[in-house]
Amino acid sequence: MRAPWMQAAFGVGGAAYLRLVWRTSRFVVEPANIYDELDRELPVIFAFWHGQHFMGSFAKPERYRAKVLISRHRDGEVNAIAMQRLGVETIRGSGDHARRFDRKGGVSAFMSMLTALENNWSMALTADIPKVSRVAGIGIVKLAQKSGRPIYPVAVATSRRVTMPSWDRAAINLPFSRGAIVVGSAIRVAPTADADQLERARVMLEQTLNAVNARAYAIVDRRIRADG
Repeated sequence: MRAPWMQAAFGVGGAAYLRLVWRTSRFVVEPANIYDELDRELPVIFAFWHGQHFMGSFAKPERYRAKVLISRHRDGEVNAIAMQRLGVETIRGSGDHARRFDRKGGVSAFMSMLTALENNWSMALTADIPKVSRVAGIGIVKLAQKSGRPIYPVAVATSRRVTMPSWDRAAINLPFSRGAIVVGSAIRVAPTADADQLERARVMLEQTLNAVNARAYAIVDRRIRADG
């Protein structure tokens, strides 16, 4: 995967595969009027759990300008190529194991995300602490605080999938599925938020991401109806 031609092949192939899943599957969106709300709020910060984000680029309408944060690791190069093929711009960088962006060279990525939001680009990023599944880091909360933009927790699930035995329990979405896109309520962080308020926002994000993921999987697995 260090060879540029191999990274390009996997990136292009990955984008084509994700398009196949999207085009052969039938997705419902919940709430049904979420895009009317988002139209009034743009730009926003979209948050996903790692490993549940592969179909995330299809959760936004084509008219939305969005960028995604992708690590500088060689695996990230494949993801960056795939996202660009799917019409999503990229910002390269990552935080440390507390998901902070003021360490380990993440400052430039954080500033790039702030600039993107100021220029009316929405941002999409995974919220987990690296290698710690379903635990939200503080970095995305600080991004909301500094930018003044709301966080929208998002889950995309399909009925046909392969769950990998990885730290993030990554779900490989399969074609010809029932699909669900579930978006949680906006999480807002005041510019003057202190440490306790930031922690409450982080916990709320974590809980809401768990809730929208549970809801999306319940819909596609027909444990509940899409309309509740």
